[in-house]
Amino acid sequence: MSVAATEPRMSLMTEDRAPLILTGLTLVGMLAAAVVRWGIGTAEVPWPAVEAGALLLVFLAGGVPAAIRALKALWQEHELDIDLLMVIAALAAAAVGAAMEGAVLLTLFSFSTTLEHRAMGRARRAIEALMELRPDRTLRRTEAGTEEVAVEDLRPGDVVVLRPGARVPVDGVVVEGEGSIDESTITGESVPVAKSRGAAVFEATVNLHGVLEVEVRRPLAESTVARMIALVTEAQAARAPSERFSEWFGQRYTVAVLAGSILALLGFLWAGRAWDDALYRAATLLVAASPCAIVISVPAAILSALSAAARGGVLFKGGAALETLARVSTFAFDKTGTLTTGRQEVVEIACDEDRDAFLTRLAGLEAHSEHPIADAIRRAAEARGLQPFPVREARAVPGEGMVGVDDEGMIWAGNARLAARMGARSTPAEPSASVSALHRGAETLVLLGRGARLLGALTVADRPRDSAGPGIAALRQSGVRRIAMLTGDRRAVADRIGAGLGIGPDEIRADLLPEDKVRIVAELAAQGRVAFVGDGVNDAAALARADVGIAMGAAGSEVALQAADVALLSEDIGRLALAHRLSRRTARIIRQNLVFAMGAMVTLVLSGLFLDLPLPLAVIGHEGGTVLVVLNGLRLLADPIRRRRTA
Repeated sequence: MSVAATEPRMSLMTEDRAPLILTGLTLVGMLAAAVVRWGIGTAEVPWPAVEAGALLLVFLAGGVPAAIRALKALWQEHELDIDLLMVIAALAAAAVGAAMEGAVLLTLFSFSTTLEHRAMGRARRAIEALMELRPDRTLRRTEAGTEEVAVEDLRPGDVVVLRPGARVPVDGVVVEGEGSIDESTITGESVPVAKSRGAAVFEATVNLHGVLEVEVRRPLAESTVARMIALVTEAQAARAPSERFSEWFGQRYTVAVLAGSILALLGFLWAGRAWDDALYRAATLLVAASPCAIVISVPAAILSALSAAARGGVLFKGGAALETLARVSTFAFDKTGTLTTGRQEVVEIACDEDRDAFLTRLAGLEAHSEHPIADAIRRAAEARGLQPFPVREARAVPGEGMVGVDDEGMIWAGNARLAARMGARSTPAEPSASVSALHRGAETLVLLGRGARLLGALTVADRPRDSAGPGIAALRQSGVRRIAMLTGDRRAVADRIGAGLGIGPDEIRADLLPEDKVRIVAELAAQGRVAFVGDGVNDAAALARADVGIAMGAAGSEVALQAADVALLSEDIGRLALAHRLSRRTARIIRQNLVFAMGAMVTLVLSGLFLDLPLPLAVIGHEGGTVLVVLNGLRLLADPIRRRRTA
């Protein structure tokens, strides 16, 4: 591993170790003070001095770091930190002769702060563990054979050799060999994925068997894992609305607590209590009313959920997307490449000329398109050993097809809308019977024409993803009120796919242009929160218009990872249902934490006002409540997305 990669990790280890050392010193001092006070009888040893030294150690190790943090926040950010309240309460207790109670406060506060730091660090670092899976060295193919090189020395175009059991060092494409790869580290899917020539592979996955030769497509800094970590880091830094409110409330409430404690002190003095007693009770109220548990309730749950989702192959772009998904009641799906595999196959050809000549011209035009239908046509031509006919000046007509120029002039290929635009009839006199039959079928129809003349047509068919039906059923079971399928394909094709997925005709919108999808998403959004699920490359406008845009199969796709609020790295729609459940579970845990934190705080404050609550009990209640809400949030790290599988 390079020095540059090691130094940040060493820094993190040092930062993690310092709180542990200080907390250890605080616990040692507290234990020593407790043993002297309650465990030692009479002896000719200056035990009071030993006790005073132990208490001083507690105040130094537990109080000074907290005071420095609080003063730094006050000076640099002009914010009143909760740490300052704890330090003031401990000093107040010492001032009235209750140094032991103040030491208990600092000890438990230091211990709970360290526990929170470690717990929250676990949530933040869960996805970064992928970096440890990156191999340091790999085998690169050369003209003389193979050589072992450092992974960071690989460049796009290099070919690496993966033996069985080897980890994939970078993103690439298989150029030779067949085998299976465990992609669970990226997509969360535990079932190995078969790979052959032309298949994409991702960094940090494992070659299970077979020897694969992989061409490097991206440098190490732009790999899928690097981009995943960058996105998760940005997501954790982007606060959710509830987190922003929690922080806003915590700042103002902290000021109110400090002011209220001063007023309580004056009130106790006015009521005739002695100075020591009044100051002690005011310090107790200061601890009891401190909002630590309330402030930490939301980020503990949000960070845990983001990390759990990322390890399960679902990337949220921030807590806001996670919270919004919990309130989504309508899911709108693009069809091709989302609900279906996106791998179309040519089914039938009808034309008034030689079929090979027809397919050659059509493939020449579709060679300029990245659409799944174009890929099916190119593969059909390749299977027949045909070379696509040269076409120049090709351009896409969104939602309709392609237009270009060949040796005879302008040529076009697309759907019935494009045919109408060109003045051609969708079912011409010749060959009327065959084209009409194709048009009435339930497969996707592609027409080829030159000006107003229709040269012929072919149909391609796609099939639903294996996970689409169970995934949609799981969404309905989780309380989603409406499922919609939006497609630019013909109604007959859409109905065929929808029938196999349990989507009714009234839930299907067909023959849509891209702007129609945006309009329909806006109409659905007017009736409640809506999520649009697409492939992340097309339908960018609909993804942006939805309350939550979700990109399917985004692993390895820069466009997909950036286009949506949520990216599903695998192509398993079942994970979408699990992500929806995770978001709802997160919302429930946040509510649980806030109710518990506020209830505990009210109970402690009332006890401090009317029941002479001892300071140690206030400390235990305050710190214990804070730890409990953190642990409750960490339950989300159990990762329901990864542990459960759908068909």
